[in-house]
Amino acid sequence: MTNHLFEVQSFLRQKKILISFSGRLSQGLIEEYGAAVRKYLEDEERPTSEIREIFSIFIEQTQNIKNYCLSKQGSPSYERIASSSIVTIGKEEDGSIVSSGNLVENKDVEELKDKLKHLIGLDKAELKKLYKELLKRELPDGCSGAGIGLVEMARKTSKPLEYTVTQIDDEVSFFTLKAVV
Repeated sequence: MTNHLFEVQSFLRQKKILISFSGRLSQGLIEEYGAAVRKYLEDEERPTSEIREIFSIFIEQTQNIKNYCLSKQGSPSYERIASSSIVTIGKEEDGSIVSSGNLVENKDVEELKDKLKHLIGLDKAELKKLYKELLKRELPDGCSGAGIGLVEMARKTSKPLEYTVTQIDDEVSFFTLKAVV
């Protein structure tokens, strides 16, 4: 087992991943990991604005996963989806990377891809305008958000959001989202 952990650690270092979480998310865990992320970045003496952006995107990605999982309670795929989340923070030449991934039901993939394609096609001014429009909308009953989180992430990144969808089987696909700060 310890050799396996060394291999995992070596892989994370090779990919320049500084922080990693994998497993079921809850609000309490998100808050605890958020505090740990903030402390880690402060200890690295990163600029306050960079810490704020990375922290915000980390929280948004984990909240999106948690909310999606909650929306799938009662679904035959719920247990698989609920335990599938992964979030990493890393460093590349062009900035800090906050990436997340989780299983999504195949029936939800096209709508998610359409939202992201639309956001990726907008410039910063258009993203700001869309953000303001979404803030003014009234939420329908039972809705946990107005899609503001993805727009807010897109506004804070230095490059367009990137995503992949890998079909796992007839029920679910693995969705990943990458944000560069």
